[in-house]
Amino acid sequence: MKKILDKGYVRLVDVMGSDLSVVNSARVSYNKATDHLRPEDEKLIKFLATHDHTSPFRHATLQFEIYAPLMVARQAWKYIIGSAHQDPFTAWNESSRRYITEEVEFYIPTESTWRSKPENSKQGSGENLDTRLGAEAVKRLLDQIEIGMANYDWAIENEIATEQARLFIPSAYGLMVRWYWTTSLQGVSHFINQRTDAHAQYEIQCYANAIKELSLEKFPVALKALLTQE
Repeated sequence: MKKILDKGYVRLVDVMGSDLSVVNSARVSYNKATDHLRPEDEKLIKFLATHDHTSPFRHATLQFEIYAPLMVARQAWKYIIGSAHQDPFTAWNESSRRYITEEVEFYIPTESTWRSKPENSKQGSGENLDTRLGAEAVKRLLDQIEIGMANYDWAIENEIATEQARLFIPSAYGLMVRWYWTTSLQGVSHFINQRTDAHAQYEIQCYANAIKELSLEKFPVALKALLTQE
C-alpha cells in the first residue's frame, strides 16, 4: 500500500494487529476475548479513546517507509523524542549517505507555491506569493543546488570517502531522505492529530494525510476513535 506525493511517498510496510487487538487487550483484564468485532466492541473502543484509556491502542503497530524532504523528516522526528514517555518502542531508521551514493533528489516548490511570511506569527505561512517572485526563488534554489552537487560529483570522481563527500551535498531542507518508522496505533494517531491540523506546515500535512488514509484502511474503528478531527 503506497501513496505518492510529488517526488516522495508513504508506504505501509507492515501491520501488527487490528481493531480487534484493541478490544482483546482491554478485555484481558476480565479474561475475555473475541474473534470478531461486534457492535459492543466498537462501543468499547470509543469509550477507551474518549476517556483516555490508551494502553490497549499500543498493542497494535504500524511500520511505514517514507520518502520526503528533510524538513518533513525533521518535524516527524519530534514524534520519536516526544513519544518516549508513552510509547518507548517507537523506532526510526534512516538511509545514510555515509554508505550509499544513490541519486540525490531535492524537493523544489513550483513558482506558484512559494508562500509569504504570516503577518501575526513568527512561524507558518501566509498567502502564496506572486509567481514572478516564485520563479526567482526557484532559480536561486536550483543555482545553489547545482553548485553543491557539482562539488559532490567532483569528490566522488576523485575517490574521496563517501562519508566526507556528502559534506558537499547542499544541506537544504529540500533534500529527499528515506526512513522506516514503526510505532503504535496511539503514536500514529498523535502524529495525525497534530500534523493534519490546518496550522501545521503544508508539506507535512500532505504526508500526515497519506499516513492517515493508509492507517484507516487497517484500523477503521480504533483509529477513527482516536482522531480529534473526525
